[in-house]
Amino acid sequence: MTISAIEGLRANHEDLQAVLASVTDAEWAQDSACAGWRIQDVLAHVTSNFKEMIEPTPPPADPPQVPSMTAEQAMEALVAPRKEWTAAQLLAEYAQYRDAAFAALEALQAEPLASTETPLADLGTYQLHWLANAYCFDHYCHLRHDLLAPEGPLQRDLPEPDDARLRPGVEWMWAGLPQMCSPALTHLDRPLLVVLTGPGGGSWLLGPAGADGLITVEEVTGGAAPGAAATVTSSAHAFVSWGTKRSNWRDHSTVTGDADYAAAVLDALNIV
Repeated sequence: MTISAIEGLRANHEDLQAVLASVTDAEWAQDSACAGWRIQDVLAHVTSNFKEMIEPTPPPADPPQVPSMTAEQAMEALVAPRKEWTAAQLLAEYAQYRDAAFAALEALQAEPLASTETPLADLGTYQLHWLANAYCFDHYCHLRHDLLAPEGPLQRDLPEPDDARLRPGVEWMWAGLPQMCSPALTHLDRPLLVVLTGPGGGSWLLGPAGADGLITVEEVTGGAAPGAAATVTSSAHAFVSWGTKRSNWRDHSTVTGDADYAAAVLDALNIV
């Protein structure tokens, strides 16, 4: 299971809470590095997800006959009604549901729930224990890349990222990549090695899709894979940014081997 994700989520929460407590009235209205969202909207996203986990909004009695929303559309739909809330209202909602959400995610680390599968809109289907990793990733990404400089607008001092804060989110990204990105990676016909350095790091080998149509992702030891067409090296912290298309992988990575092939694969990655 991924019990370490609970520790990482709590650590990222403490960092986020420290930053939110220092945000000024003027800063709440500033644009974050998450396209279309102010700093206040990033908090609305975080708190609405926790609220829906603990107290889901009842579905409409007569649902409209429209296609199901993507995960990103669903997240935007939760933020939209909170656009006019005050920062104090958002912080109060976050405080109201936070502890219960942490407890629920911790409970999902135990069987039989841990291995129970659930669909997550267009992101794919995952065992429930992965939700803690997803929330750890969400907190880390929005805080470290959308709110804080140099990508975000806020200049704040926080503890340096460590394995506890970063590794669970990186694991979520690799776990989700096959279901999220395989349709865009039909050209991945040779192994590609990605080496992530620093806290949260490791080495992962991407391989061609199998009979299920999903590419393979395998963590390897030693930082080498002799059969790889190319090796891409980046920090794990930067991977959270470029793997989600917040920045260009070229600004953070080095490539050895078939650089054109590596570029074609990396350009197609977009992990949510």
